[in-house]
Amino acid sequence: MIAATTVRAVNDLTGSWAREAVGERGTALTAAGLWPLLALLAGPAAGEARAELAGAIGTDAEHAVSEGRALLDALAAADGIDAAVGLWTRRVLELRPEWLDGLPLDVHGELSGDAAADAAAMDAWVRRHTDGLIERMPVAAGPGTLLVLASALLVRTTWCKAFREVPLRTTEGPWAGRELAGLHRSDTASEQVRVHRSPAGALTTVQVEGDNGLDVHLLLGPPELPGGEVLRHGVAALGGGYPVQSGTELGDGAGPGVQVRTTTSWDGAPRTQLTCARFTVDADHDLLAQAGLFGLATATDGSRGHFPGISAQPLAVSSARQTVTATFGPLGFRAAAVTAIGMRAGSALRPQQQSQVVSATFDRPFGFLAVHRESGLVLVAGWVTDPDQHQDRPRRLERR
Repeated sequence: MIAATTVRAVNDLTGSWAREAVGERGTALTAAGLWPLLALLAGPAAGEARAELAGAIGTDAEHAVSEGRALLDALAAADGIDAAVGLWTRRVLELRPEWLDGLPLDVHGELSGDAAADAAAMDAWVRRHTDGLIERMPVAAGPGTLLVLASALLVRTTWCKAFREVPLRTTEGPWAGRELAGLHRSDTASEQVRVHRSPAGALTTVQVEGDNGLDVHLLLGPPELPGGEVLRHGVAALGGGYPVQSGTELGDGAGPGVQVRTTTSWDGAPRTQLTCARFTVDADHDLLAQAGLFGLATATDGSRGHFPGISAQPLAVSSARQTVTATFGPLGFRAAAVTAIGMRAGSALRPQQQSQVVSATFDRPFGFLAVHRESGLVLVAGWVTDPDQHQDRPRRLERR
């Protein structure tokens, strides 16, 4: 079970990061992969670095390590999610046993100083824990690197109801004139289409259910609303932050991409039609470019040490990066992320009845949130600007 306070803290970081990171190009990110690492560092940090890290993760530094470990343990135990933590250190760095014993480590390896050998060992760990979706550790262990702390997150689900692949064409918006690889399905779960009344305007969301307790929520905002704002408001909507209408409550044009019509049917039950573009989004983030957002501003000051709870050797953060990939296809969703922080020394009958059909079409840039259904934890967030062309083959195998 994931603590509600942790869910709120991670989702808040997701919304803040998305607002800052999403621009005109598509991207994906996971605060769920980063937050535990920041928590594992907040506990042993001191001074301003400790305060900044605690502020970024929204929890007390005194309990941060245990909360970070609890989240990683809960993720690793959840169906469809694999989570792991790796630590690599130089032999000359003597670690505090109390910090090391509190880490949920999959591996504690040694940095030999041989750049090629160290990279090969860490890359092998990355491939093993992301099912090969990511091939390399985001940070490099240079001659001055004393410690690398990394997390790997793998998210997989198969749709409860598969999509049919269709060409997707649009005459308006950024994708006008392109023939995209479209996905379409129709079912009776009309409540999955919701329109939230956010301060920035109507936000359409569609929940696509996976068979293992993981869902993907597709998000479509007003055309003029930046992607980062769509994702930020989408996270708030997920937490019940705005008034909402769904299913049969909706009228034609109630939200972006929403159409409502009446047709004949077998039983008169309302129906939903969902059409969206198939996509794969890859992204690489330099977390130090937004060091203040993640509580790492002071921790990067190499003139002194900031983590006395890790080692008596003064340590400062030298690099922090995240690599993410996410694929939404006809059978399911797969995403993987590796987040790493490096440290250096501091210094057939005729239908007889009428049915309402609610259609939601995502044929211009849209957002997505991969969510752990029971807790509401956002695992991966992303913005889609370059979907697959109709003739493209999916770039990731859809297997579990």
